[in-house]
Amino acid sequence: MTRANGTGGTSDGFIPVPEAALVHREPAGGAEKAREAEDRVSEHGSRRGELVDLPGAAPDGGWGWVVLAATIVVLALTLAFPSCVGIFYTDLQNEFHASNSETSWVPSIMTSVLHAGGPICSVLVERLGCRATVMLGGVLSGVGMAASSFTQSIEQLYVTTGVITGLGFCFSFQPAVTILGHYFVRRRAFANALSSTGTALGLCTLPILGNYLHTELGWRGSFLVLGAVLLNCCVCGAVMRPLRAPARRSPPLFMNSGPLPPEEEGARKLLHNPRYCAYAAGITWMMLGFVVPLIYLVPYATAYGMEQSRAALLLSILGLVNIVVRPPFGVIFGMPWFKGRHIYVFAWALLVNGLSNGICCVGPGFPVLLVYVIVYGLSMSVVGSLMFTVLMDVVEMSRFPSALGLLAIMESVTLLIGPPLAGVLIDWTGQYFYVFFASSAVVASSAVFLMVAFYWLDTKER
Repeated sequence: MTRANGTGGTSDGFIPVPEAALVHREPAGGAEKAREAEDRVSEHGSRRGELVDLPGAAPDGGWGWVVLAATIVVLALTLAFPSCVGIFYTDLQNEFHASNSETSWVPSIMTSVLHAGGPICSVLVERLGCRATVMLGGVLSGVGMAASSFTQSIEQLYVTTGVITGLGFCFSFQPAVTILGHYFVRRRAFANALSSTGTALGLCTLPILGNYLHTELGWRGSFLVLGAVLLNCCVCGAVMRPLRAPARRSPPLFMNSGPLPPEEEGARKLLHNPRYCAYAAGITWMMLGFVVPLIYLVPYATAYGMEQSRAALLLSILGLVNIVVRPPFGVIFGMPWFKGRHIYVFAWALLVNGLSNGICCVGPGFPVLLVYVIVYGLSMSVVGSLMFTVLMDVVEMSRFPSALGLLAIMESVTLLIGPPLAGVLIDWTGQYFYVFFASSAVVASSAVFLMVAFYWLDTKER
């Protein structure tokens, strides 16, 4: 065991884990406890079964709360950022004389690369660890946004804002979520719900900051300052100390009493998991319309005469609703009664979320859109609180990085084409409300699919 330092960790920055937590012990409570015990072991060993920075029993507290706080900030700066590009949407159109579909490629490429960069991110996590990868992502996203302020064409913006910044978001977001899952097991649903408030925090603060910077500095100065803000991901990554098991002379016994499967076999095994396949298909289809309303809400409101500040306030209210309700939702969904029912709560919330987009079709007035963001925000809170929890329910925690990476690749396709298709719809019709109607149909249909699919799977198993 390495020498402990004054912070409660070891001299090399890792948190020691009792060796006994890694050996096989038959749980007394049956399959549920066996599943929880298996979730406490991560499959980051080599092909020979040796441990390489292997997380042991998650502490469910302690330094985990610091990691949780850092993850909240990372999610605020990454997942919420593409939605706030809508504040600069009109300026980008006027600056580069671009159509709606051309301009919408900026946030769509950013969001798509955020998800599609999963395989590259997995390689970096394997080589560098979660901490260094998150910090690298902070550097990339900051440099990308700073470089965007000097672009001279919309195509250059695709590269700087879309590809470089989006890839930086990916490198920060996915390792943060992964390491949080290692720090929390018993309180995982609560930790995931709290971490998802980071997206809400970003939706609440970034529109206000973006609108202020837009007023004072214009879009170029705003992008430069926002690039500096994104460098805070480096600070968050620095506190994400990996859990590490003490060295052993022989490999430990795991729950299946066999060697850990190679990482490259993870995707093939996931494809034989019907629950994962159903969940991935539903989420992929959902993403075609889920983020579109957030991108077009501000342009929709301003196109009908609403002031930019009031339109940005709608996004902030949406974020505030999420901040208020996500923590109690996390406590509620962590109760024993919801064990095994997370997917159905998620699907019902997704159905409400999809149908809520129809409210925008009533009119572009502030009272109508205020009702919309409140209903959308409440349902979005449940969806955001449970999205990763459901994924952790349908796969073992040991395969969560592979499951998240594969899902992210699938999502990236629909996330890439969703906003541009909406832009084409606006260019053809000249009306924004068709976008919200189409988003409503897509998201609601994905919710119905998830309900039917998982009900059929549950019935088949019984």
